Amino acid sequence: MNVGKIIKEMRVVKGLTQAELAKMLDIAPTTVSSWERGENRPLMDKISILADIFDVPVSHFFPKSKKEVEGIMPLRTKKVPLLGTIAAGEPIYCAEECTAYITVDYDLDVDFCIKVNGDSMIEARINNDDTVFIRQQPTVENGEIAAVMIDDEVTLKRFYHNNGGVILRPENCKYQPRYYSEKDFKQIRILGKAIFFQSRVI
Repeated sequence: MNVGKIIKEMRVVKGLTQAELAKMLDIAPTTVSSWERGENRPLMDKISILADIFDVPVSHFFPKSKKEVEGIMPLRTKKVPLLGTIAAGEPIYCAEECTAYITVDYDLDVDFCIKVNGDSMIEARINNDDTVFIRQQPTVENGEIAAVMIDDEVTLKRFYHNNGGVILRPENCKYQPRYYSEKDFKQIRILGKAIFFQSRVI
């Protein structure tokens, strides 16, 4: 059983609607719906909150298959392209060219990854030289971390729609949010949603 089915089963048992669960998680109901349909998977911070809501350990959402229990689960991996460097600070130029490949779990829904340069996302535990894995998509929900292209520059920030404009918010109190009005939209393009990151091995 996948994570989405487990969430749906527990939500129904607890007598919650998708909207009620979404409110407890501070997300849109459509996000819960996409989890339950298997279109997206919640990040670990949401899994932790779900574990508290349903009073179960985090491991409950990742049950072992029969093959895993028997110790014969095959290792399934895939390679995703590393497209260069992304700014976590001031936007920097990023040529969309593959410089290498990173091996990840086959079931992870990611399309490419980018190295981080800067410290503007450190309060989200994303540090300089970390690798961020991105699922390519043209839109994200408010508050999600996204790779955003501004002209020929790319930055990693929390993304918000606000009063007809866009706010790119850092996770470091040293930096101020950046606001872009509707007239700037032709220069702004969401490359994708940040799904997880990998810290540099020291």
